[in-house]
Amino acid sequence: MQERQIEILRAIVDEYVQTQEPVGSKAIAERHALGVSPATIRNDMAALEDAGLITQPHTSAGRIPTNSGYRLFVDRIAEVKPLSAAERRAIESFMSGATDVEDVITRTGKLLAQITKQVAVVQLPAQDRVVLAGTANLAKSNHEEASALHPILEALEEQVVLLRLLSDAQSSVQVRIGDEVKEKGLNTTSLVSIGYGSNENPLGAIGILGPTRMDYAGSMAAVNAVAIYIGRFLHGAN
Repeated sequence: MQERQIEILRAIVDEYVQTQEPVGSKAIAERHALGVSPATIRNDMAALEDAGLITQPHTSAGRIPTNSGYRLFVDRIAEVKPLSAAERRAIESFMSGATDVEDVITRTGKLLAQITKQVAVVQLPAQDRVVLAGTANLAKSNHEEASALHPILEALEEQVVLLRLLSDAQSSVQVRIGDEVKEKGLNTTSLVSIGYGSNENPLGAIGILGPTRMDYAGSMAAVNAVAIYIGRFLHGAN
């Protein structure tokens, strides 16, 4: 895979996340300084399609990423992008007002859902209980039929499912895409998760769940930053 083709894949992911519309070569040429013609971009898009990284929905001239395309995109994100100053201030404000551990977990769920516009899943420290926030975001970010949302919402009602989703969270951010989310009803979603507490002894985990068409870089940054703040709060509480 040529580096230029990776950049075109990145452009397609970025455009599709923002516009929710299939992306054509003209849009990439106009909005991304790749230094090549639309014809060259079309050739590279054909190569990406042959590799199974993008696909053409219906009869549209544009392309959208496949789950394999998202996987490659996430794997090629060199580092988690920093949060904006406003996002950092929002986290600090939410956390500074917390009165106890349960309060900080509840606030964490609401904050993550607000920042990422996805569903936030937060495990209480050393407990088999998970707080859920932002389920309304799922309907807002997904233009599918209501019947397609039903199995997702049904799965999210089960504490055992939520605990399994976070069970293998580690000290660094993990991303599971589509079929990698091995829970019935959730194979059309993606999960971004991380453990919080110390690296040697994580006390719990947090994550966000949403459509495969999500802002992965932004979601990874938010989950990572919030986990750090939870760890600091719990360390100060002990």
